[in-house]
Amino acid sequence: MVERIHIVVDKAEKERYRRLAAREGKSLSEWLRAAAQEKLAAAQSESRLETVEELLAFFEEIDGREKGREPDWEEHRKVIEQSIAKGAAPA
Repeated sequence: MVERIHIVVDKAEKERYRRLAAREGKSLSEWLRAAAQEKLAAAQSESRLETVEELLAFFEEIDGREKGREPDWEEHRKVIEQSIAKGAAPA
């Protein structure tokens, strides 16, 4: 079953959409559906970790994927302090 969705846009905005759709060889309706699908796909691809188990699985996956060693806090702090010192404006 096909349903219609009505959206309210001003005349200039509609014309900008129509022109872009035409450049892509699509009707305005096709172009708007594709834009909505892209937005939906992007939102669905953002995974959310909602349980402790999902969080632990995420960290396990990352640990298996990443190579090398995570610096300890003192190493991080030294790099941060060096960066701050280099970027500091003269007093």
